[in-house]
Amino acid sequence: MGSLWLLDIFLSLLIHICLPATSALSMAQPGCNDTCGNISVPYPFGMGNTNCYRDSGFQVICNDTFYDPPKLFNMANQEILDISLQGQQRILNYVSRDCYNSQGDSTCENRREYDYLYNNTFTISDTENKFTVLGCDTEAYFSTNGTVSKSGCIMSCLNEQISINGSCDGIGCCQTSIPKGFGYISIAVSSNNNHTLVHDFNPCGYAFIVDYNWYNFSTSDILNFTHNIDETGYPRVPVVVDWAIAWEKSNSSCKEAMKNQTSYACGSNSVCNDSKNGLGYICSCSQGYHGNPNLQDGCQDIDECTDPNYNYCPGSCSCVNLLGTYNCFYPHDYRRDNLCSIDPIPVKTVNVAFFIGGGLVLSSLLFGCLWLFKVLKKRKKNKLKKKFFQENGGFLLQQQISSENGNIEKTKLFSDEELKKATDNYNENRILGQGGQGTVYKGMLLDGRIVAIKKSKGVHDQGQIEQFINEIALLSQINHRNVVKLFGCCLETEVPMLVYEFISNGTLFSHIHGNSTGEFSFTWDSRLRIAIEVAQALAYLHSAASIPIYHRDIKSSNILLDDRFIAKVSDFGISRSVSTDKTHLTVTLVQGTFGYLDPEYFQSSQFTDKSDVYSFAVVLLELLTGRKPISSTRSEEKSLVTEFICSMDENRLFEILDAQVVEEVKKEELEAIAIIAKRCLDMNGKKRPTMREVAAKLEGLRASPSETLFVQRNEEHEDCIITESIGLWDTSSVSTTSCTTSWTSVAIPLDDRPLLHNSSSQIIDS
Repeated sequence: MGSLWLLDIFLSLLIHICLPATSALSMAQPGCNDTCGNISVPYPFGMGNTNCYRDSGFQVICNDTFYDPPKLFNMANQEILDISLQGQQRILNYVSRDCYNSQGDSTCENRREYDYLYNNTFTISDTENKFTVLGCDTEAYFSTNGTVSKSGCIMSCLNEQISINGSCDGIGCCQTSIPKGFGYISIAVSSNNNHTLVHDFNPCGYAFIVDYNWYNFSTSDILNFTHNIDETGYPRVPVVVDWAIAWEKSNSSCKEAMKNQTSYACGSNSVCNDSKNGLGYICSCSQGYHGNPNLQDGCQDIDECTDPNYNYCPGSCSCVNLLGTYNCFYPHDYRRDNLCSIDPIPVKTVNVAFFIGGGLVLSSLLFGCLWLFKVLKKRKKNKLKKKFFQENGGFLLQQQISSENGNIEKTKLFSDEELKKATDNYNENRILGQGGQGTVYKGMLLDGRIVAIKKSKGVHDQGQIEQFINEIALLSQINHRNVVKLFGCCLETEVPMLVYEFISNGTLFSHIHGNSTGEFSFTWDSRLRIAIEVAQALAYLHSAASIPIYHRDIKSSNILLDDRFIAKVSDFGISRSVSTDKTHLTVTLVQGTFGYLDPEYFQSSQFTDKSDVYSFAVVLLELLTGRKPISSTRSEEKSLVTEFICSMDENRLFEILDAQVVEEVKKEELEAIAIIAKRCLDMNGKKRPTMREVAAKLEGLRASPSETLFVQRNEEHEDCIITESIGLWDTSSVSTTSCTTSWTSVAIPLDDRPLLHNSSSQIIDS
């Protein structure tokens, strides 16, 4: 017996010493509120983000704007009084009433019918509620789920004094049971004589379903029923609603539900029970545990030894807490059982057992703590990885995988350990660049591949998460030599990471504008080749990919150059795929970069493939001129597009072209390419060529520079209006210069910051 007692002591010490102190049990998911005013909101119910509640049926709203203290409402705008983890909640629901004046005319306050309606796993409790009717000239009935059969009460009494307080026996007050398992009950109330004979003490008839433990009949209620009136004066009463976790299949069981651990709602140290309404199951903590069984680790051990409600050890006994239970023992003879029965043991045997057992306990305690610490640390790390996976859009990516016919399955999910090794634990010497979206590291994978690892600054906003997962989904479907290749991603870290092929020579923007001399040293042949490669990539995205893709942020800083200076289009964060039967995206969030942004898209909020064509033309102008799209140093602070159009219309194109280009290339070839660029910049998107046409024409020029007559300089007759820089939101003010023709442009500030316009981020396919 002594060894068993020592084992209990050892286990108890392990629990109390090695396990961290348990803070107040949270009833909600991590990061979610579990109270609204004085009302507890336990998961699967929740408020706010979608991860705070199991599904839309359990979503609730805490209104602290109009109420102090705050009030809790369901999605049917019914006030919730309390929620029980035993599968019930109480709500306030309206009373059906039928009122008349002394002449027997119906008053405007009537609400003769009212429907009780919940979702498919919420039903009105048949054990906790009663159908109740009040009145002395009243007929009321209820029907369930639109059935023909009805049940109710008919009452007639000419004297209020025959009714008795607290007695609902059919005189002035009538009660009847309701059927089981119904979520829809319709109530109707009417009168035979319009209350003319009883108006002095009973002007109205009332009918309602109510928590029978709450309602106690009073004769004053038949004169004026005023319980829980709302802002408009309508009375309400508490109704008990049964809720459950819905079966995945009808007429299922807990045994079947446990087979699918992905959707199974019960956490550790819990059990599954069939619900009262028969439409699902309820989770409850196992014996010896308490908390929220619907959370993964929501059920925690009860320390019976410190809680008098659980500790039944007699006063002369000591208590040892164990996981899920406890034991009582009598300390003087080391005999243990729930009764602490006395069975003396020889003192010598006790001493030997005590010292030997004590040594074993101390040594085992040390190794046990070390083992338990290692287990808990690993468990905590795994829980943290799971939490980050969810916050970084892991579940959204899984949805994308299941809906994209397996295209995204080729994308590898890297572990944090792999990327730490690849970057030498994110050594600062491995940083390739830093920007608004995060930091890019150079790394080497175990298979020897050199990669670029993009470590985001964080995507905890829902819109950022969708943008991040969108970039993964789109890049996983693209296979083109001029589009940067995505190898995979890591979602189990605090900030998500993308793993790309390493592009060694930086951005096209840095080569054009980054050197100190301000000169772009590439030959014309290299510039034209880069333009063709970018055009081919966009043509592929628009018309050759499995589903058309609009890039939406084409600019020289999003074009990378590899070790052979081959162009690679990158950064698909705001790109969108478009079904083949759609011609454009209608957005309420205009995104892009000033200087490259299609004015037609900015004004109409409709993005088409021709919007990418416009942005490409701006990059083509950068290659031709070596100038930035927007520059405060440019004379009169003109945009590059505006200056280019005016220079063509005033026959001074070669004044703005790069001197090296003018020296290397024939005049006719430059004019032909300039006309292509001008056509791509047409204010009317429908008049712009497609990217496939642009790529074909540029390839034709490169192959046969002399054949330039397919474009004529007099194709364009747009006038040129120079738009002054007057602020971000003003798109109408213009001023004219000496240009002989006019050109309409959008007023923009003199920088190339990304544009965010309007307050919403919803995107609508049209």
